[in-house]
Amino acid sequence: MNDPLEHIIRRPDTWRGMEAPGNIMSLSNPANSDWHGVDALPTGFTQLDNVLTLGGWPQRGSIEILSDGSGMGSMGLFLPTMEKLSEQGRWQAFIGAPQTPYAPLLAARGIDTRQILMVHPKSREDLLWATEQAVRSTTCSIVFSWLGASEYRYAELRKLQLAAAENDTLAILFRSTDTIGQHTPASLRLVISGYRQVDILKQRGGQQVTQIELNSSDDIPEQPQLWELPLQHRQTSTRRFMSPVA
Repeated sequence: MNDPLEHIIRRPDTWRGMEAPGNIMSLSNPANSDWHGVDALPTGFTQLDNVLTLGGWPQRGSIEILSDGSGMGSMGLFLPTMEKLSEQGRWQAFIGAPQTPYAPLLAARGIDTRQILMVHPKSREDLLWATEQAVRSTTCSIVFSWLGASEYRYAELRKLQLAAAENDTLAILFRSTDTIGQHTPASLRLVISGYRQVDILKQRGGQQVTQIELNSSDDIPEQPQLWELPLQHRQTSTRRFMSPVA
């Protein structure tokens, strides 16, 4: 197999979405959609698209999302993207996620759970390797990777950046706000600074922008939105995107 993702898929600790019991989703025919091969994908939030240089998520470079938690509260940013990419029929990979996607919620947003690929790295090196292989693979439409608060060498992050520049797979790296002062090669860096609020720390060809309020005008009526409060304002009643890993 020439596809680098095959090495990950064949691992015993990788969970794959199913078409039906016993039938693994086919990877031989990734869908051709209107967005396949373009340089940016609309975020689904008008306020954010208006300040991003490309008018959406850059598809030729990595994207870092910084938060004060594990990154779960950041997933509200990507529900519209996941729904759009679900049309392509390609994998949506979760690498090192501290919690498991809640299938009924994904289905309610029109996201095909058969396309979800869960990878559980055993070490820091394994996490970096799996992320790079998934990003390089053309059978993934989006790769979410939880790097956490660990320090990474610039060269390690650059490998992920170069892998993301090779094709249109969205590469989303979740990191802690503790890393906010670290130099990074990522094409776009955002920080979750408040409830439905993001700041742009870095974007290629553009300026930093603070306090972008993502109001409810772009929300899908009667669909779960799942925005989590930052740590200093978090309440126990906040609905979560994921459930704890068993």
